[in-house]
Amino acid sequence: MNVYIQRMHEERLKQWHHAHAFGQDVRRPGESKTLIVIVITSVMMLVELVAGVIYGSMALLADGLHMASHAAALSINAVAYIYARRHAFDKEFSFGTGKVNTLGGFTGAVLLGGFAFLMVSESLSRLVSPVPIAFNQAILVAVLGLIVNGVSVLILEHKPSRQAADGHADESDEHGHYGYVHQHSHDHNLVSAYLHVLADALTSLLAIFALLGAKYFGFVWMDPTMGIIGAVLVARWSLGLLRGTSAVLLDRSAPEDISERIRLSIEAGGHDRVVDLHVWSIGPDTYAAIVSVVSEHAKSPSEYKRLIPDDLGIAHTSIEVHDYIE
Repeated sequence: MNVYIQRMHEERLKQWHHAHAFGQDVRRPGESKTLIVIVITSVMMLVELVAGVIYGSMALLADGLHMASHAAALSINAVAYIYARRHAFDKEFSFGTGKVNTLGGFTGAVLLGGFAFLMVSESLSRLVSPVPIAFNQAILVAVLGLIVNGVSVLILEHKPSRQAADGHADESDEHGHYGYVHQHSHDHNLVSAYLHVLADALTSLLAIFALLGAKYFGFVWMDPTMGIIGAVLVARWSLGLLRGTSAVLLDRSAPEDISERIRLSIEAGGHDRVVDLHVWSIGPDTYAAIVSVVSEHAKSPSEYKRLIPDDLGIAHTSIEVHDYIE
């Protein structure tokens, strides 16, 4: 009988148990898109390397190695997607694997910054000591790169607004949060992959413009100058993504509008006061909250939990209640 009663208690307690995957076990659209872009980039890389060896073109070899660096960076984003999905139910992660997505984005932002530094370094070197340019081959490589990266941009289907680019909220977007956009930029992995191929496309476009100017008008200085301009833009994207991802990794408080709605929903009755509130991101569009309430007529934690709006993305809530004593 005691065993039966114990099992009954365990069954009743299950209603308060829940997994901490918070949707990270579901394959995200960004994962498939990133894998497709990796395949396209890798194929282009192999074509350029083989052609560079056969035709003895340093321009083709250099761009092939450049493509290899971006394929490696995109692979980090893919690994982050796969790891987060496969370990979604791993109990070693207290709040799931949502931040693996953000960590992938942070790593991509660091690599973007390194890419910008190398662009500036090489461009300054060429301004001081110009090198001979095989214009026809270089233009061909730039055009091919622009086509490949243009296709990759379309596949990733991400258009970063001002939030994603500079880390600031766009006041015209009612869904804007710190450092990223509510709908897509919360997927920092996707933002990172997108910015990598966008940086490549921008580099190819500026290179075509500079090479044409150098070939037909003798403006050899345009090639390294455009490299510096491109590096500045890439560095700006990198800093914006670093701000957005580091805010999540360091448990920065969620947007003020989310915290305020939680506070107002609990205090609406007039007898309850929120005296301590912590809301932070634990994954894309997913938040955890710790709420401390003081009340003249205290209710149960589950009642306060039901007052919190469902559309805020609060996946995990801990509430402590204190009786107000004069």
